[in-house]
Amino acid sequence: MTTPINAASWSHSEAYVAEDDVLTSARARADEVGVSAIGSGGGAALRFLASVLDARAVVEVGTGTGVSGLWLLRGMRADGVLTTVDIEAEHQRLARQSFTEAGIPSQRARTISGAALDVLPRLTDGHYDIVFCDGDKREYGAYLREALRLLRPGGVVAFDNALWHDRVADPARRDEETVAIRELGREVAAHDELVPVLLPVGDGLLLAKKEWNPERS
Repeated sequence: MTTPINAASWSHSEAYVAEDDVLTSARARADEVGVSAIGSGGGAALRFLASVLDARAVVEVGTGTGVSGLWLLRGMRADGVLTTVDIEAEHQRLARQSFTEAGIPSQRARTISGAALDVLPRLTDGHYDIVFCDGDKREYGAYLREALRLLRPGGVVAFDNALWHDRVADPARRDEETVAIRELGREVAAHDELVPVLLPVGDGLLLAKKEWNPERS
């Protein structure tokens, strides 16, 4: 078995892709309003994923102040559109400020204020390349079911905080959020139409590719 990496190596890998001033400012805004933004390692992984998929349409649950949105937009096609959902309109205002500072045209970032489980059912089936979830952890299972409908075959669903501050791997932890994330991991791993991977970046990034099912085409 491979020896776990030490803290210095973990920090080195997290900082491997450096953040610029725009991301640093967006992260500072997150700290000011009490939002826990995705780490730089997870953000870099999202940008890489969006680039590999040549993503044109992405859904994000949990806009925050735009940190994860910036990473996603930088990996997407030049004509790609991010649809980002958050219940906090003020957070979305700050996110739009971050996008403007990054020089991203307003038509490329569609912000929708509202509860995710009210908004997601109104989005188009099979249209999206990526669904990224960083909202209410207790709703992760419901987000997965919506993502399976929203994703095109070959699209990817991603969940931040998949390790949830080291609680998911500790069976003694039975709080509602930890249990929900733990059950999500089991559901994703057992799903016949998903190809999953759990990356130990940041607080854990769970990814799963939606396979093409000819019976549903």
